[in-house]
Amino acid sequence: MFDLQIEDIESWIRGRGFTSVALQLPEGLKIRATELSDRIFKDTGATAVILGYPCYGACDLFTSYKNYAQGLVHFGHSPIPNLPQDPDVMYVEARAEVDIAESVKRVAGTLPSRIGLLASVQYVGLISKAKEILESEGKTVFVGRGDSRICYPGQVLGCNCSAAVAVQDEVDCYLFLGEGDFHPLAATFGVERKVVILNPITGEVRSVDDVKDRILRRRFAAIELARPAEKYLVIVCGKIGQYRPTEAERISGLLREAGKEVYTLVTDEVSPQTLIPFKVDAYVNTACPRIAMDDSVRYAHPMLTIPEAEIVLGKRTWDDYVFDSI
Repeated sequence: MFDLQIEDIESWIRGRGFTSVALQLPEGLKIRATELSDRIFKDTGATAVILGYPCYGACDLFTSYKNYAQGLVHFGHSPIPNLPQDPDVMYVEARAEVDIAESVKRVAGTLPSRIGLLASVQYVGLISKAKEILESEGKTVFVGRGDSRICYPGQVLGCNCSAAVAVQDEVDCYLFLGEGDFHPLAATFGVERKVVILNPITGEVRSVDDVKDRILRRRFAAIELARPAEKYLVIVCGKIGQYRPTEAERISGLLREAGKEVYTLVTDEVSPQTLIPFKVDAYVNTACPRIAMDDSVRYAHPMLTIPEAEIVLGKRTWDDYVFDSI
């Protein structure tokens, strides 16, 4: 169902002359790790080192792979174009091979006339087919081109919905092709249009509006809880795709101007356990914004995104709430 491009990987290994490669997989594909390792060694003679670190996106690219292997195969994500590209890294996007004709025709009748198409990378290859079907049903279809972090037209990352924003003024709603809540939630937070989700595998059509409302209520609560805070920990992530030192310095400066005590933490993993030792009242996360959006209830103190910290400081209002996009 998902193409792991094993023959392409083996050809790449031979072409690069590698005798070892590291395999970096997201949680959902780690079950295939030993199978891939066996196949690569059998067919190429190259040793495969399985990386056990959590991997949620290309922003988690394991840049220290040379300590363990000559090359890196990163599964489940596309490159981030505005980051340095390494010829010894191969991206395997795990594209889905599925027929969506019937499910798109079925959902078309429930959609307004102007539609924006979006997808996670596994399904971005289905956008052109979906566009063709929707246009045959009389719809006007737009596929936005995102900013410099986005590899393909219509692609949505968990931290970036610029492809949706690009066509927001032209559409009445969006049709998102994909599974789960992680990617479509990014779109719903970033645009002021309805987002309809179509699961290409099951044909299920649904919305994440209830999930969005629940998260927004939690975000409002976190902001209010942070208002009396005097000591802030500003979190900077060392991962190549989440490293935002300029934004960390800017928000730290605003906090200090407001008379707050500010401490800076640099870490590759942001978790409740990581933050337990630090005696502060609130956190400002400059790493992946979804840490605050999705997991805030797990933390001992309010976990804010950068725009949320600006609300606490009176630099913007709740009515001006925006999704923190990398």
